[in-house]
Amino acid sequence: MSLSVLALVLAAADPISVNVLSAVVKDQRLAGAEVTMQKNGAASVSSVTSSSGSATIAPTFSDKDDGVLLIVKKAGYSTLVARCPCQGMTYALSPVMRSLDGLRVVLSWGRSPFDLDLHTVFPGSHVFFQQKVGVAANLDVDDTDSFGPETITIEKKAFGQPYVFAVHDYSNRLLSGRASLAESGAKVFVYIGQSLIRRYEVPTAHQGTLWTVFSIDGNGELHDLNTVTNAAPDPASELLGTLQEQQSVGPQAALVAVTEDATTVNAAGERAYHAGRLEDSVALYQRAIELSPDYGQAYSNLGLSFRKLGRTAEALWANRKSIALAAGPDAKVVRASSYYNIARIYEAEGQFTDALQQYELANKERPMKVYEDSQRRMLAKLKN
Repeated sequence: MSLSVLALVLAAADPISVNVLSAVVKDQRLAGAEVTMQKNGAASVSSVTSSSGSATIAPTFSDKDDGVLLIVKKAGYSTLVARCPCQGMTYALSPVMRSLDGLRVVLSWGRSPFDLDLHTVFPGSHVFFQQKVGVAANLDVDDTDSFGPETITIEKKAFGQPYVFAVHDYSNRLLSGRASLAESGAKVFVYIGQSLIRRYEVPTAHQGTLWTVFSIDGNGELHDLNTVTNAAPDPASELLGTLQEQQSVGPQAALVAVTEDATTVNAAGERAYHAGRLEDSVALYQRAIELSPDYGQAYSNLGLSFRKLGRTAEALWANRKSIALAAGPDAKVVRASSYYNIARIYEAEGQFTDALQQYELANKERPMKVYEDSQRRMLAKLKN
């Protein structure tokens, strides 16, 4: 490629401007956040947000190219990773969560429609803009003038209860069959501890006013729903109906084959783990899971790395995912071991009631003396 042609290619990539806010304090702009655009096969480009929370990046590639990621980092906050296009978008960073069973869900979208609403329903509570507080849950931020964020924090998920999260197009609530929600660029980010564990993008192939994003079953496992449907101006009845459907949903072993690339990356993660490079192992296991989202062994390995790093909330989540994906003749052994690992984390944190529940589940899957002894130990601690 000649120098003149190369110059034209570089000039074709316009500067990208993004804004970074707090996910839990309305309109709080975050200065000093590192914003990076990354594309496979190209040099990544970074900038830092100003006092107004804005950053401008000048990449040598278009943000509309396939595979372009935006990565936002700031000390004390979970790292955010989003797929582009990113031009003019606003992103919200979640402060690191301390609760073992805490969960934070953050919604961001584009300029139109003006008002999207984040909802969660679970037994005894419906948290949204008209009812900002539920049982151990609250709507931190409500936004009505484009971009977001809207944020719901679950301070402690109730064991044995399902939860449903959804996005309602309030601006077009009286207009069924509109594509505004599908065209909004809406994204939902799910955080546990200091980690972004799941991200969703609104499906673009369906019209409707209600995006039902995901559910959490009684054991704490996430289930993708990701459907767009028409809803009544007040979507409460639709959400309650979905919640009732989720009451009986539990661990569901996946039958999707694991790709060769995923097994190769997972093996690299295992080598990094045994070499003591725990952060590298986490990144590699997460990459293996991106390649094969139902890769149970990668989740099990990820739980070990998280626990060694002291990131116990994430370790709980990874073990729960391993339980959900357990299949085949060793499924009961895998589930029992994962319940036991979860129980040990609760016990170390002094949450003896939660630990007892998990030891009981382990023993139900696979009766063993160590599980029975652990149950007796918890009962003794609870009496004292």
